[in-house]
Amino acid sequence: MPARWRKFIGGIGMLVFLGLYAALAVMLFDRLPDVWAIKLAYMAVVGIVWGVPLFPLITWMSRGR
Repeated sequence: MPARWRKFIGGIGMLVFLGLYAALAVMLFDRLPDVWAIKLAYMAVVGIVWGVPLFPLITWMSRGR
């Protein structure tokens, strides 16, 4: 598959993933107890972890031929 197509498909995949991830993160945030420390820790973890599932997709997108 040409690199342009991989980047296009990967870009669309990233947008879909991030939209779903954000929606899920907000839904779970609303269910947390009303304690600022728990919400702060949750947001810190959610804010860092979003990139981990994207590593394989980015690697696939940047693979050269």
